[in-house]
Amino acid sequence: MLRNAIVIGLVIGTSASVPLIYQAYPEVVAALTQSKTPEAELPARAMAVSAPAPSRPASGRTFMIDVDSSGHFFGDFKLNGRKVEALIDTGASTVAINLSTARKLGMNIQASDMKNTVNTANGKARATLAMIGRVEVGRILVEDVQAVVLEDEALSTTLIGMTFLNRLKAFKVDDGTLTLVQ
Repeated sequence: MLRNAIVIGLVIGTSASVPLIYQAYPEVVAALTQSKTPEAELPARAMAVSAPAPSRPASGRTFMIDVDSSGHFFGDFKLNGRKVEALIDTGASTVAINLSTARKLGMNIQASDMKNTVNTANGKARATLAMIGRVEVGRILVEDVQAVVLEDEALSTTLIGMTFLNRLKAFKVDDGTLTLVQ
């Protein structure tokens, strides 16, 4: 139990620090997102919500998402069959959703289930681990994806982290397009 609390704290603390850095140094983040990045890395990102960039299916089990005007990769995902706009965040160890989203996905999670305390950019928040049955984007489908569920106040958007991305064959950024390959 303590190990889970520590892992959740590290995941949330790391993910939650991104918006603070983005707000404090927007010019640095802009410079990082405009530079050429190695294939397996994505540009810096923040948890700020913005309109999704156009995304398009590709052949087979490949899906491409164009960078949006703020330098982030937002996509329309289906979590447990429900449409959810999400930010792809390679800095997040797990998929992260808030309690309201978890309930919309049919998860039976109550506020009383959130027994772990984690540090976020908004201060301390309660959280719990959960499993998302299906995560889909385009023709890509991954089943049984571990996620962390946070209080609504702690997370304003859904983050697609490494518990999803590590299950893919590859992901890369090239010329402002994120390509996911299963």
